[in-house]
Amino acid sequence: MKKKSKEKEKKKKPYKSALSNTIWCFGKLIKEAPLVFFLSLIMIIPVEVALSYLGIYIPSLAVAEVTSGHSFYRAALALTIVLTAVFVLELLRDAFNLLREKKVDYYRFRCSAMINKKSMELLYEANEKKENRDMRDRGQRATQNWNSSIPIVDLPANSVMLIKNIICYLLFGGIISFVSVWLIPILTIAPAINWLCAKAYRSWEYNNRGNWASIDSKLWYVQNAPSDFAAAKDIRIYGLAGLFRQMYFDLTKERIKWDRKSALRSFLSRLADLAVILIRDGAAYALLISMTLSGKIGADLFVLYFAAISSFASFIGEIMSSWNNLHSASLYICDFREYMDIPNEDKGEKEDIKAHLAEAPEISFRHVYYKYAGEDKYTLEDINFTIKKGEKLALVGLNGAGKTTLVKLLCGLYLPTKGEILINGVPSSNFVRKDYFKLFSPVFQDIHTGFFSLAEIVSGKVGAREGECDLKRVESCVRQAGLSKKLDSLKDGIHTRIDKQVNKDAIELSGGELQKLMLARALYKNAPVLVLDEPTAALDPIAENKIYLEYRKMTKGKTSLFISHRLASTRFCDRIIYLHEGKVGEVGSHEELLAQNREYCRLYNMQSVWYREDYKKGEKIDNEAF
Repeated sequence: MKKKSKEKEKKKKPYKSALSNTIWCFGKLIKEAPLVFFLSLIMIIPVEVALSYLGIYIPSLAVAEVTSGHSFYRAALALTIVLTAVFVLELLRDAFNLLREKKVDYYRFRCSAMINKKSMELLYEANEKKENRDMRDRGQRATQNWNSSIPIVDLPANSVMLIKNIICYLLFGGIISFVSVWLIPILTIAPAINWLCAKAYRSWEYNNRGNWASIDSKLWYVQNAPSDFAAAKDIRIYGLAGLFRQMYFDLTKERIKWDRKSALRSFLSRLADLAVILIRDGAAYALLISMTLSGKIGADLFVLYFAAISSFASFIGEIMSSWNNLHSASLYICDFREYMDIPNEDKGEKEDIKAHLAEAPEISFRHVYYKYAGEDKYTLEDINFTIKKGEKLALVGLNGAGKTTLVKLLCGLYLPTKGEILINGVPSSNFVRKDYFKLFSPVFQDIHTGFFSLAEIVSGKVGAREGECDLKRVESCVRQAGLSKKLDSLKDGIHTRIDKQVNKDAIELSGGELQKLMLARALYKNAPVLVLDEPTAALDPIAENKIYLEYRKMTKGKTSLFISHRLASTRFCDRIIYLHEGKVGEVGSHEELLAQNREYCRLYNMQSVWYREDYKKGEKIDNEAF
């Protein structure tokens, strides 16, 4: 039990120290926005310190000039010089801050781009893990503006303020020491209580951040799902609006509970802060008044020391505040850096992919096993088969047999738990992932298009202008995929944009049309391996038949893998692998598998019986397999 509790405590510790995060942030500032670094440390700090001192010196100077009996013109001249200096310094400070703010936005957007880039470069398998997605959401918070707070900007800004306040603390402490040396430790030690209270609140907030991060993620989904066109039909027809509203109310209620806990702890921390300030400043002012009444200091020094003590107390508070804010921002930077430090685990670098792109490759699965994280049972077990060069292989099986998992392994999105996949005899682990992806033109079941034009989606080029991509080939692939009629009806042709939620003159494609568009994208990429995962699931029978007729033309000179749960759709393939409960059950051509009269044959007969005459005559059908 003690060992487990110690491990739990270790997990609660921040990923990096505040000092490490500060150095990291300043390093990014120097790289991405050097002017911000220069203005912050070289220009703003001296100006802020000078303004702080002049702020307490002006009242003392005015009293000194009045009580010394000097002429009005001398007093006016002295004050005018000092006030002019203040005006110039404030002008410089405002100018520096304006320049800094403009550059800071660029720095923030660059950091935001870093985490987005990481998300796209992270191995798909690692990106699927919930803990990594949650970490990304928390890390993204470091670059976002919530309640006028942007942690990745606030950390260096609070560091600058901390340095400035420490310098002012030393400067004003020197002035106060002329009153009493004992005032400095008294005014300094008291805030330790404030710091401990604030630290306790920060620790509680950090240790519980995962609770509301999960709630916020669910709230985001519940808020955005109803506005999704794809979900709108289901929400209305199945009366899901009430369910979404109830989920929203329940999650909001849960989130409010955490907000109340946070607000209460913050209030108690602030209450202790105010009590300490009252005791600390009351004692200091009592001593100063006593010295003035006894004649030890004059009116001008009373004003100077009074202002110095007030400012000194505020600098201590600002030091603590800057320190606390710095640590709060640092916790978000921890999440940012921890996500950025997730290893890609891409160790492949021994093999040049170019040698395998010229022609259709041979692909072999050798004793491949795969188990999802957290699962005890293997999804795929001891998979062994070879796709010959240029062969058209079909992979069939019932839902849950492991077909899509196998495709993800083939395409390099997953890495085998055991065993290996060979490309022309070379282990797939020898290739760099981004190069390995060049081997495949897949069409997956899940379709994601963004808000781009048809040409941009098919070519993968933003703007999709002549020269950046082959527009004639884009159009040819779109037509070959079965979208000729749709394309001819569009005023802007292949430059027509989709997603009406984003683009004013956009169109919305049907499920079947989107599937054809994904097929066009795969054809345009023209990789040596074509992978079609349920490519006709959303198509009508006529469109499906056209795709089958075009299949041989599409796969000419390519190695291809066709995945389907409809056994009748694979007759045009050279060979068929029947996958059953994560294992290779049967292998052969359609006719060979029917002749074996095993599971494939039984399922084929069950699926085809709906179209046969004996069903129309009332023959009894066994539905156990459905």
